[in-house]
Amino acid sequence: MFKRIPIFLFFLIGVFLYLPAQSGQIQALNFDVPPLLAPVTAQPPEIRSVAAVLADAETGAVLYAKNPHEEISPASLSKLMTMHLVLKEAAAGRISLDDIVPIGTESWAQSQPPRSSLMFLAPGQIVTLREILLGLAVSSGNDAAVAAALKVAPSVRDFAAMMTMEARRMGLYQTRFVEPSGISEYNMTTAAEFTAFCREYIRLYPNSMAEFHSVPEFAYPTADNVAPAFRDNPRTIVQANRNALLNTLSGVDGLKTGYIDEAGYNIALTAQRAETRFIAVILGAPAQPGGDQIRDADGSRLLSWAFDNFKTVRPVVGRIEPVRLWKGRANAVEFVTDGPVHFTSPVGRSHALSYSAVINEPLVAPLPVNFPAGYLVFYDEDGEVNRVPLLTARAYEQGNIFKRFLHSIRLLFLR
Repeated sequence: MFKRIPIFLFFLIGVFLYLPAQSGQIQALNFDVPPLLAPVTAQPPEIRSVAAVLADAETGAVLYAKNPHEEISPASLSKLMTMHLVLKEAAAGRISLDDIVPIGTESWAQSQPPRSSLMFLAPGQIVTLREILLGLAVSSGNDAAVAAALKVAPSVRDFAAMMTMEARRMGLYQTRFVEPSGISEYNMTTAAEFTAFCREYIRLYPNSMAEFHSVPEFAYPTADNVAPAFRDNPRTIVQANRNALLNTLSGVDGLKTGYIDEAGYNIALTAQRAETRFIAVILGAPAQPGGDQIRDADGSRLLSWAFDNFKTVRPVVGRIEPVRLWKGRANAVEFVTDGPVHFTSPVGRSHALSYSAVINEPLVAPLPVNFPAGYLVFYDEDGEVNRVPLLTARAYEQGNIFKRFLHSIRLLFLR
């Protein structure tokens, strides 16, 4: 039935039903290096890959960038967007990770292009969607990508259109997809956009590292996946996770590697130590023997440098004291911070924090909601380390004419 729906109607269904429930864009990365970090970020390690971005996963602060907006094919990093759409459908309750996934001809391993990485799906197998996701994350199976796509959309082409549409919804305007596995050189992204995507992916699915991306190996098919006649010898193939840094660099727990001739070796890396998590997307390591080792060395250098020099700080902020409102119906203004108060700091700073509110007084009604009223400024023993804008918590209307007259006179003396 669904295969008869023209692709333009599928787009319309997505626009009117899918997108409104998922409004809003991902938080952009912050390429503006604050003065606090500038002395450290001025001395990054050298890497050989064509493009890379390293960012604090919590704050979005970019600590390193090389050709961040150069378009490069993501290769099998595309599978992260495939997984995102599957996990998004599961979170919405439209599918379950325990669903049995039909394995049609398009999904068979033997149907994939030459040199494909494979999960080794075959006719007659019984496989859950959770196993398909492991086949994507660990084995990097192109056959698993097709099976996942056909679980969510009526065709692979429609699913690729969903991938690009999701990238646009997220505010990723250079990222586009023509198929879900990454084997096509016409899939495209940038280090900056894919880092922003990975940051959102980790925010949405924090358990996915333990459940999928840091799983050391995946054995498939098992006796449970094959027909009864083959259960004594299911011909299980054990594949190790292709992210070698899981075993060699402390804290690494994701996300995905990729390679095609046209792009070279790519990796989307994340690692957490204590309360700090970094993301590094590295694209375009040389497409030559040993290129994967160059890519991994670049990733190791960047993450090691990040943990040696930076940390995420999460201040605990109590109630911000209200400030007097002049000429208003209310007597005082309440404040909210313009976004989170956490920030990225050099490892040698921000041990003993204090903060104070700096308000642009006097505040005179009327005031709209979210009016910029000042800053919440954080200090350590050596001076200021961060400031966050303070906004009015609601709109404040003018008071009656007598109150406005009285306050006008009093303000003359204050000024």
